Formats: sequence, structure tokens, C-alpha cells
Amino acid sequence: MGKIIALANQKGGVGKTTTSINLAASLASLGKKVLVVDADPQANTSSGLGIDVANIKTTIYECLADDIDPKTAILKTDFKDLDLIPSHINLVGAEIEMIEIDDREKRLKNVLNIIKPDYDYILIDCAPSLGLIVVNCLTAADSVIIPVQCEYFALEGIGKLLNTIKIIKNKLNPDLNIEGFLLTMYDSRLRYANQVANEVRNHFGDLVFDTMITRNVKLSESTSYGQPVMVYDKESKGSTDYIRLANELIDRNNKKSQ
Repeated sequence: MGKIIALANQKGGVGKTTTSINLAASLASLGKKVLVVDADPQANTSSGLGIDVANIKTTIYECLADDIDPKTAILKTDFKDLDLIPSHINLVGAEIEMIEIDDREKRLKNVLNIIKPDYDYILIDCAPSLGLIVVNCLTAADSVIIPVQCEYFALEGIGKLLNTIKIIKNKLNPDLNIEGFLLTMYDSRLRYANQVANEVRNHFGDLVFDTMITRNVKLSESTSYGQPVMVYDKESKGSTDYIRLANELIDRNNKKSQ
């Protein structure tokens, strides 16, 4: 049975999509069977994995709104052991369409339970919001990775996200846990970046991943070419950072299962 991990932070530009793409590719390169679920209407994760979103017929939207079998929405990417359920701008309207549906908060959970046994890891790229779709993502997930950028106001809004996670844990998904806080866009030359990293570690302790994602131009370049950074530039710092993160994630989960 696979593990479902949501990548969530209602603040945009913190590295959710970059992490979804590159952590998934790194896990796949380490022999894990991985599915990425693009739950952001912007569909940047889909295009970042080389998918032409303009020519897709079945997406996560159809699975949620029309009860389409999720197996028909799964696309093979160009990368071994890495599959994708793409997104579409139509997902913007799904929250309104789902309002009258019973158990609307559990729609995605029911979808992913069908395919969960087929994968080692399912990563959900959440939209930068705390709306009904993100509630669905957190209700479906076993755990949450929270990317935190090493910049000013990094912790702004984290309290709201943690409160949302607490509510969902109490009311919808008692098994939901925080997988870890991931420090992103780290630049060791900048004093404030080190201050933010220290503040996050002091506040959240062992919940913070040891691995930090260094600010790296190859990361942003690679997504525009529809490739994970390890394909775009295997020797880049971004590539080594995400391989390290994937190994750390696997090690953490191996220890929990012992």
C-alpha cells in the first residue's frame, strides 16, 4: 500500500510545484513507483513534467466532478516509474460544483483509494489556497510536506495552515500527520536566509527535514523545459538536493515502519 503525501502551503511561490516534480522524479530514480496528482488549476506540475495540458481529455477535475475512473486519467511521463494525473483550469470551478455533493471533502480520498495500492508514493501538488480542493487533498493524504522559503515573512500564514491541518485531523482525517517542513530557496550567503532557517528549526525541531533546497537557477529553468532538474542538469545543486531529500524521506518512512 502506497503513501499519499500532500505538498501544501497557501502562500504561493514557496516551491510546492518544484518540489512535487523533483521529489517525485528523485523517488522514481531510486526505484520507487510514484504518482503525481496535480491538484492546482494552474497545472504547472503537469507542464513541468512535459505534458501538453491543452490536449488532455481526462484530468483530476473529471475524477472529482464526474466520477471518472482515475485509472483513465493516469498519464505515463517520459520518466521510468513516474506517472501523473494532470490538472486543468476547469478545476477552478470544481469547488462550486462540489458544494451540493455529499461527503464533498472526501471526493479525492475516494478517488485515490482506488489506485493507492499501485504506487509506493503518491504526491499531491496543492493549490496555494485553503479552499475545498485543498481540504480534499489533506483529507486524502497520509501526511503533509510544508515547503517554507528562506525569505522574509516565510512563517506568515503557516499558523493558518497548521490550524487547518488540526481541524482536518480532528474532523475528517485522524491519521493525517506532518511529514516535515522543507526549507526551500536557501542561500547560505544571506544573513536573513540563515535566520529564517534557524527560526524554523528552533520552532519545529525534528519535523524539519535536514535537507534544504538551495536557491538554484537550474531548478526554474528545468520546469520551463518540461523536465525534472535531474534530467535537465544532473550535476546541478538542485538535482543533488532533491536526491538527498528523496533518500531522507525514504529513510524516515523505513524507520517509522520498523
